[in-house]
Amino acid sequence: KIVHGKRCGFVKVQKNNAYFKRYQVKYRRRREGKTDYQQRRILITQDKNKYQTPKYRLVARITNRDVIAQIASAELKGDRIHASAYAHQLKDFGCKAGFSN
Repeated sequence: KIVHGKRCGFVKVQKNNAYFKRYQVKYRRRREGKTDYQQRRILITQDKNKYQTPKYRLVARITNRDVIAQIASAELKGDRIHASAYAHQLKDFGCKAGFSN
C-alpha cells in the first residue's frame, strides 16, 4: 500500500463485532451441502395457471443397503411422498439380481 509516495506495511482487515452482528448463517441443509435451493425452486415451481395442482417428481434415494424410488411433490409443510418402490421388491416381479445397492 502506498500513501503519499511512502510505502506502508501490510494491513490485515479485521472482522469486528459489527461484522458478526450482521452475519446471517445459511440454511442447515445448504451448510451441509445436501440441498441446492436454486435448483430445488426450479424443480418444484408449478405453472400459475394450474391452480394448486401438485408437480410430481421422481426421487432416487440410495442407502447403504437399498435403492428407493419415490414419487414426491412439494407442499408448504414439506415434501409429500405419494408412492415408493424398493429394490428388494424386484424379486416379486421375477428379477434374479439387483436387490441391493
